[in-house]
Amino acid sequence: MSIKVLSIFSGGGGIDCGFKKAGYDICFSTDFWQPACDTLEKNKVGRLVRCADIRQVDYAKELASIGLSVGDIDVLAGGPPCPAYSKSRFYRTDKKRALEDENSFTLYEYFRALEEIRPKVFFFENVFGFVYKPHQAAFDLLKERADTLGYDISFKVINTANYGVPQIRERFICIGVRRDIGKPFVFPEETHYNPEKPGGDAALGKKPWVTCGDAIGDLDYDLPEDKDMQAGSKHKDLLKLVPPGDNYLYFTAERGYPEPIFKWRSRYWSFLLKLSPEKPSWTIQASFSNNMGPFHWKNRFLRINEIKRIQTFDDEYEFCGDFKDQWRQIGNAVPPRLVAQIAQAIRDQYFKED
Repeated sequence: MSIKVLSIFSGGGGIDCGFKKAGYDICFSTDFWQPACDTLEKNKVGRLVRCADIRQVDYAKELASIGLSVGDIDVLAGGPPCPAYSKSRFYRTDKKRALEDENSFTLYEYFRALEEIRPKVFFFENVFGFVYKPHQAAFDLLKERADTLGYDISFKVINTANYGVPQIRERFICIGVRRDIGKPFVFPEETHYNPEKPGGDAALGKKPWVTCGDAIGDLDYDLPEDKDMQAGSKHKDLLKLVPPGDNYLYFTAERGYPEPIFKWRSRYWSFLLKLSPEKPSWTIQASFSNNMGPFHWKNRFLRINEIKRIQTFDDEYEFCGDFKDQWRQIGNAVPPRLVAQIAQAIRDQYFKED
């Protein structure tokens, strides 16, 4: 049974790859950024890729070009760009939040696609800050539009590490199901647990979190280019003193540092943040930085092949563009391993073959 997906705000393909791994047919993908579209094309993720402003996309016309109609689409998938809902907007007083942001049109464009296509199921992803009280208007809009268009929704803030991703990364996932199709979606059970807080999870058959050592330990070798730039920028010597799994707070009075260098919580959490091979990574950011981690436990920058692993892209998956373009695509992506499990649950609940 071919379950057809239309993907918007596709980026470098995290959501698309996840659905494809679960056996779905990715019919159409679109993004406004050329490097991301080149990546989708290069890896042949789906049938058709269109690089365009989402406001200019004619879904019926695009699908007709590959012999399909909007009525053929079973699943709409996408994550509207999320800076307006991110945690950093609480500190960026120069920027507006949620629906007041200049890019809020992306949320409305998601609903335009939903209304025009009327798929059986929709997959909506965003940062976990989407459910914060200051962003209530956007969250209410999602619930109102879904209800008006005849969809029942289920949503959850997910820590990807609890689904076998070697990264502590929280995302807001919402699944909408058209009322004539079936009952509201039930999220799959978590498969992994934090071994430092086991509770009864081990007894339930869950596995410990996947660590950085598990994910990228075999890539832990020295390369000449690692010495070209010093991780930590002007604080590179301090980075070498940070224990694996710690950050700049190591140098504060509250942590008992004899001659404190930084004030408590005076910097972003990722400042001088170093991975531990014994734990999952922290969130891979979309923008590459000289002093914002996470950095490798060997006091160097992470490499593209390493952050691909941390985000659960296949080693063979190739990203286009220069180094920062590739980093941005990977950092912005939803881990395919997480998406594949949700996509499989959608298949099991609504698309069982007779």
